[in-house]
Amino acid sequence: MARFLIDRACFLQKGGTPMHTGTIKKLVRERGFGFISDTDGREVFFHQSGLVDVTFETLSEGQTVEFEVEKSPKGPRAISIRVTQQ
Repeated sequence: MARFLIDRACFLQKGGTPMHTGTIKKLVRERGFGFISDTDGREVFFHQSGLVDVTFETLSEGQTVEFEVEKSPKGPRAISIRVTQQ
C-alpha cells in the first residue's frame, strides 16, 4: 500500500506523466553527462540534452531535481530534468 502511494505521488497533474525526484550524484563535466540518485535508491543516467530551464554548467552535485525516466538501449535515462532546489 505504501509503495502505491509513493508511486501515485510521482505523477504530475498534467496527463499523469510519471515524475521522479532525486539529487545530482555525479557530474562528468568534460563529457556532458551525469547521474541522479533517485529517491527509490537507483542511479539514473542523464545527458545535458535532457535539461529544462537550466544549463549543464550551472548544475552542482547535491542539487535536488525532478525528472521523467525513459527506456534507452543502455538502460533507464532521465529526461525533462528540472532543478527544484538551488
